[in-house]
Amino acid sequence: MKKIAFLAVILLGSLSASGDDSQTEDIVFNSHNTPLAGSIVFPKSGTIHAAVVFVHGSGPQTRPMHWAKRFAAHGVAALVYDKRGVGASGGDYEKRYAVTEKNLNLLADDALAGLNALRNHPKLAGVPHGLTGISQAGWIVPIAAEKDSGADFMVLWSGPVSKVSEEDIYSKYTRDKDGERVPSYQEALDARLLPYIWPSYLGKDSNPSDNLKTLDMPGLWVFGERDGSVPVDLSIERLNVLIDAGHAYEYALMSSLGHNNMGETFSYVADWIKRTSATLSR
Repeated sequence: MKKIAFLAVILLGSLSASGDDSQTEDIVFNSHNTPLAGSIVFPKSGTIHAAVVFVHGSGPQTRPMHWAKRFAAHGVAALVYDKRGVGASGGDYEKRYAVTEKNLNLLADDALAGLNALRNHPKLAGVPHGLTGISQAGWIVPIAAEKDSGADFMVLWSGPVSKVSEEDIYSKYTRDKDGERVPSYQEALDARLLPYIWPSYLGKDSNPSDNLKTLDMPGLWVFGERDGSVPVDLSIERLNVLIDAGHAYEYALMSSLGHNNMGETFSYVADWIKRTSATLSR
């Protein structure tokens, strides 16, 4: 698999203790000659079971320290960072064309630069490393994992296993609203009055299945059955095809939850990461 070369990590200071059971190290790492600012949050004590990079969903997101601290509380070191062009990170934030082939690949390279920072950290030698994220990360993480074989596992909350165009068809129909009863993807597709035409200027209509079928790593997807943002039924259908083909992918469908389900499912995911990491040899 293709390897990506990144510039060295710049450490900004010594570890600082948090009020909870964690320690934070602020870093700057580089992707495409752009400095990205982030923080690695370590468990203050006990075994570090794994290390993860958390990849943003859509929007101008800064580093989600609360999630990093929750990872650390479960014995998982986590790198969170300000998206390019946001917060203390350099570069330009792409607002209008966020889901173009070019921008998704750029954000995937940013995630890989973060993964490289974790792999080279002396405290994390020999620890399994993974890519995690939510929503839009469902396109970014599989692209990153296919570009570089350095990730040992992936975890995605509400990550679409569908083309960008299919998610667009679905979310336009639902207006991104969760509900007790959300439509199927086929219902959203059948409701269209005009054929959907993918604009050529956006590049490839990214399809995670294309990336996922090339990978050999464990993966977990967590979905909410009330999710009105991504076509969950279509995503599960695609995952089942990959699972039947022999991939070590799993998914969990939470009947009472919607798109933003991290809080309710975090402990479940953290336990999965620890169990999976225990089976991995490096």
